[in-house]
Amino acid sequence: MSIAKYSIRGIDIWGFRSMAQFVDHLFDGNNVRTGTLIAINAEKVMTAEQDKPLRELIDAAEYKYADGVSIVRSIRRKYPETDMQRIAGADLWEALMERAGSLGTPVFLIGGKPEILSEVEHKLKSQWNVNIVGSQDGYFKPEERDALFERIRASGAKFVTVAMGSPKQELLMRDCRKVYPDALYMGVGGTYDVFTGHVKRAPKAWQDMGLEWLYRLLSQPTRWRRQFKLLKYVAYHYGNKL
Repeated sequence: MSIAKYSIRGIDIWGFRSMAQFVDHLFDGNNVRTGTLIAINAEKVMTAEQDKPLRELIDAAEYKYADGVSIVRSIRRKYPETDMQRIAGADLWEALMERAGSLGTPVFLIGGKPEILSEVEHKLKSQWNVNIVGSQDGYFKPEERDALFERIRASGAKFVTVAMGSPKQELLMRDCRKVYPDALYMGVGGTYDVFTGHVKRAPKAWQDMGLEWLYRLLSQPTRWRRQFKLLKYVAYHYGNKL
């Protein structure tokens, strides 16, 4: 079954109708597809317009999906016939981990504080019996990157998740794929913190109303500078400049 793609400010985004459809597509039966997953939200779209290296990373990624409600609303405004849904990155990661656990898919985890990463490993193993073949916290030196890439290659991992924030995680995935292209790579930002309960997500009602960004802003007022750039995105949305 063909899956539609939609363009927002020149970025092609997959139009999956549900989480289940996306997970089924990525696993393609029992075999994990290769490539890079990047979550797209309004903030990332605006940052990419000023950051050429980030834009190049996004353009090169095989699987760009609508993580933000604003992106979904913009796609529906530009393409009224679509039936696509928002795919929240944190939820997608959990769904992929659950599927990986059921299939015995080898997984390599990167990022986070050492104690958080340890909690993630323990919870993944106990909850879904995930086959974790290696891990590395986010506190490694630049000169240690090549050794990390070799560890990932030697592990035979088919799914590599990187929680280092954007664009650091995208840069690492790009460089690692040059050494070891035979895996599916996913940038997951702060997902490890959410998964282990150290950071709370917005309540479901806030998520459904598209106000997750406001919840984060109220929880972390220092984010206001990051949110300010979204005003320009709003102008694009209502000015039909998508």
